[in-house]
Order: sequence, then C-alpha cells, then structure tokens
Amino acid sequence: MSEQRQVPADEDLAAWAAGGDGEAFGLLVHRYQRRITGFLAQIVGDLEVARELTQETFLRVWNALDRFDDTYRFSTWIFRIAHNLGVDHLRRRRVPTSSLQVEDRDGRESQWELADSGRDPLGHLENRELAGQLRRTILALRPEYRELVLLRHFAGLSYREIADMKGMPLGTVKNKLFRAHTVLRDTLSEYLRPSGGEEGS
Repeated sequence: MSEQRQVPADEDLAAWAAGGDGEAFGLLVHRYQRRITGFLAQIVGDLEVARELTQETFLRVWNALDRFDDTYRFSTWIFRIAHNLGVDHLRRRRVPTSSLQVEDRDGRESQWELADSGRDPLGHLENRELAGQLRRTILALRPEYRELVLLRHFAGLSYREIADMKGMPLGTVKNKLFRAHTVLRDTLSEYLRPSGGEEGS
C-alpha cells in the first residue's frame, strides 16, 4: 500500500479489500477485531464463543465485500453481520426472553441512561455481581430490544446509525431504547439510582 493510504477511511479499505488488497483487509481486522469480540461476548455471554463468532464475522465480511454498499458506514455493516451471528447462536440455545412492558415504582416511565458509548459500559459498576446481573438482564430482553441496547452501548453506534442499520424511524429507536433502559433501571435499582435524582428532599 502507498503512503497516501496512511490513514484511510473504513469504506476505502473495504473497497481496496474487495479488489484483492489483503493488507487493506488486515487493517480492517485490526480496527474492528477487539470491538467485535467484545460486542459478541455481551450477546452470547461466552468469550471463547465470541472469538469464534468474530472469526466467522470477518470471513463473512471478506466473502461479501463486493456487495458492500459504500453509501452506508462500514461500521454499521460489520456490526449487523456480527449481531446476526450472535442472535443465531442464541436462537440455537433457545435463550428465554421477558417482556419490556414494565413501569417504574411510581407507575411512571422515566429515563435512565447507561454509560456513554465511548466508555466501557461496565466501567462504572461497583462489583462483578452487578456486571453479571446487567449481562443477564440484557440477555433476557426480547431480541428486538436486546439488539438495540447492545448496538447502542456495546457497539457504540449512534441512534441515527442504529436507525439506518435497522431501517427504523429514529423516533422508534429512541422509544424502544427508552423502554429497555426502564427495565434495566428497575432490575438494577438495588445497585444503582438514576442520575440527577436526590433522596428525601
């Protein structure tokens, strides 16, 4: 590769890789391997399985590069492939799901946010027990909601990127994530309190 490719965009690397440039594909693997593995680990709950699915993700990406539509972000495309592999794995395991139609303790819905997408979503948790409970709660969500939570908080995609990836209106994505946050907040209420609130004023 020439020096002018020193800091290429993902979409450029994908185009070069589609033309047979193995070094370009290697750069894509380097950029995404760790993120994809972490994302899949949160879906399947098993690091070794996540690593295997990561390899399968890159194999599928390689085989489909000639069909990549560069009007979309490469990150959105590769996380869609990884997500589908993770969900297929869960379906084979028949992981049980639960409803998201849950109100808060006051009978009202209120916003509760996870950590910012640019940070480790588990970094603010006080102990491993809470981290495990969060993982179990996410995995128990109905697939359509679990997917959005993972894409937002573990893959780090924006609301707009998720909407584009899923072909949903932006408002629908925000509404479903709001409901998911409500369930997570209620389940983890003994560990965490919603930000911005004060007790007993």
